[in-house]
Amino acid sequence: MTRSLITGGFGFIGRYLTPLLLKAGHEVTLLDISSDAAFLAQLGGAVTVVRASVADWAPMAAAVSDTRPDIIFHAGALLPPTSEDYPQAAYQVNIEGSYNVLEAARLFDVAQVVYTSSVASFGPDAPRELVPNEFAQHPTSLYGVSKVCSERLGEYYVRRYGTDFRAVRFPALFGPGRAASSGWTAYTSVAIEESANGRPYAFKAKPPTATGILYVRDAARSLLALANADGSRLTRRAYNVHGFVVTARELCDAVLRQIPDAELSFEPDEKVTAFLNSIPRQLDDSMARADWDWQPEYTLDEAVADFVATVRGA
Repeated sequence: MTRSLITGGFGFIGRYLTPLLLKAGHEVTLLDISSDAAFLAQLGGAVTVVRASVADWAPMAAAVSDTRPDIIFHAGALLPPTSEDYPQAAYQVNIEGSYNVLEAARLFDVAQVVYTSSVASFGPDAPRELVPNEFAQHPTSLYGVSKVCSERLGEYYVRRYGTDFRAVRFPALFGPGRAASSGWTAYTSVAIEESANGRPYAFKAKPPTATGILYVRDAARSLLALANADGSRLTRRAYNVHGFVVTARELCDAVLRQIPDAELSFEPDEKVTAFLNSIPRQLDDSMARADWDWQPEYTLDEAVADFVATVRGA
């Protein structure tokens, strides 16, 4: 049986990766500073929980030593805006935390580390329409800087110690459970969740504002797919993945197709619109498709339908 440890296991990605791993027959440990009794109840006690931060070396290393995972899925991080409001904490969690994960993997013979990177690793010089996998990374946020630093740390461990480090760069993710406070791209989740719960929602983006997004179930699936990929086929350590590009109007219409009586409106905020217009719309994921047969499963309508059904407990 494969043993997997997920850092940030109770976070947005961890909640979707965990059931996938369990279904695949993995023995799963969730490492996080928080917990969730309801989520654990859904899993039926099938996981081990370690309350620790990746930034704290001793308890994090002890967790790896005690559970002896074959794979560490490293998703633990401080996200914007928290990472930008508290840069020292973000440095400790996002950068020192990645070092701690990699060093623990080396010391305790973990076979593989799979890291969750981001479109935020690219800066304002990146093309808006299609960002090549190997485009230079010049981020302007601490969160983005931490992603680049962690990628480079992983590559260092590959060269120095032979660590099997692999990373996926995600676009904005959407799905049930994404917090409204987790950045301006969260509107793609909040609009659907509020509508599914029978509450009105006003889009802060202008109708034609386009954003590149990926459904969280596809995001989780990409991590497992990369972990399972034949290493001899991999030509790089970090891979872009992409779902689809959607405008605020298209998302609104997709919600209305599932919930015809949804109360949706537009109250554009210039700051939100400007931010969304500043980030790349699409990551070029041709390398992931070629090297490990990546492709998303969900279309926009399928994702919205699944999202609504999940929120409503269908």
